[in-house]
Amino acid sequence: MPAFVWKGKDKNKKTKKGVIEAPSINVVRAELIRIKITDFKIKPKPKDIFENVSFMQPKVGQSDIILFCRQFSTMIDAGLPIIQCLEILHSQQDNVTFKKMLKEIKANVEGGQTFAETLSKYPKQFDDLFVNMIQAGEAGGILDTILRRLSAFLEKAAKLKAQIKGAMTYPIVTMVIAAIVVGVIMVFVIPVFEEMFAGMGGALPMPTQICVNMSRFVKGNIHFIIGGIVAFFFVAKRFYATDKGRVVCDDVALKLPVFGSLIRKAAVSKFTRTTGTMLSSGVSILDTLEIVAKTAGNKTIEKAVFETRAAIAEGRTMSDPLAESGVFPSMVCQMIAVGESTGALDAMLEKIADFYDEEVDQAVENMTALIEPFMLVFLGVVIGGLVVSMYLPIFKMAAALG
Repeated sequence: MPAFVWKGKDKNKKTKKGVIEAPSINVVRAELIRIKITDFKIKPKPKDIFENVSFMQPKVGQSDIILFCRQFSTMIDAGLPIIQCLEILHSQQDNVTFKKMLKEIKANVEGGQTFAETLSKYPKQFDDLFVNMIQAGEAGGILDTILRRLSAFLEKAAKLKAQIKGAMTYPIVTMVIAAIVVGVIMVFVIPVFEEMFAGMGGALPMPTQICVNMSRFVKGNIHFIIGGIVAFFFVAKRFYATDKGRVVCDDVALKLPVFGSLIRKAAVSKFTRTTGTMLSSGVSILDTLEIVAKTAGNKTIEKAVFETRAAIAEGRTMSDPLAESGVFPSMVCQMIAVGESTGALDAMLEKIADFYDEEVDQAVENMTALIEPFMLVFLGVVIGGLVVSMYLPIFKMAAALG
């Protein structure tokens, strides 16, 4: 259906503009008159030359999905049918990619598919967890409640991801900057001092000679060094892409000093919140654990959850196999056991998730407080040591003249 761009004034004489999809310009004109827009101008919307180039289109982000869930739940709660909700959300959507997606979703629902079936066609935006919860909401007639839970879950998951990313970014950026500074000093600064020292005669102090030798090595092998770094990252990426590599790397990540504890707490928070949200939405425990395992993001935890699922299928409780895996803290396993015995497992899992969210907050603060002075000392020792070693011959010469 063609789209038309319009511009006019509302009843308060304020300038308004927008886009309306309609079969003809006359339909657009009638719609503007209906909503009391005056002095309007209408023209066909210009075609986007990059419309069919996927990588040039805006991405559908987590914030778009969260807002979609909140708005959708409000409209469903107000009694609007799904088709009308999708139509309203489509007309109000600014993201071109998401707007096109909502149009396709609406057409599929009108064609007789369920909302969950339609969403399953977009796995990048709506994963198995999302689709299964929507399916449970449609079956139970509580779609508005499910959408509210999903929006709250996605908000907390996005916050957790941002915290982990922020905690990892600072030391990585600092190390990269330090490497660049040291490289510049080695390649460009030290050779200038070396030429100056060559005219002085005499032996250089040991620290200065070490720096000069290192500078010669780096400058003479710079291409091999850069190639080695690129090759290392390429091989590491290929290794991590394999099942064995992923298992090894994820297991090592959980055992890292400082970072390992943070990653484990974040994983526990994600596991308990996802499991609790799905169970409270009516998804069976076996389906829940299968989806949670696939979305765990860590092969070690994924293996533990799959083993727990197999144990539950054999008639065991959830807490025992989780404790046997050695991945989850004993406190978590004990609280899950209490939740199972009282019949309030979903509520207990939510409480555990809230507790570990706070633990992650505290861990990020502690890690930042620990890393900042360490990085300052590291930069001071490395860069300061290079600078001082270059000035040692000058100090030595000044002392001799004195």
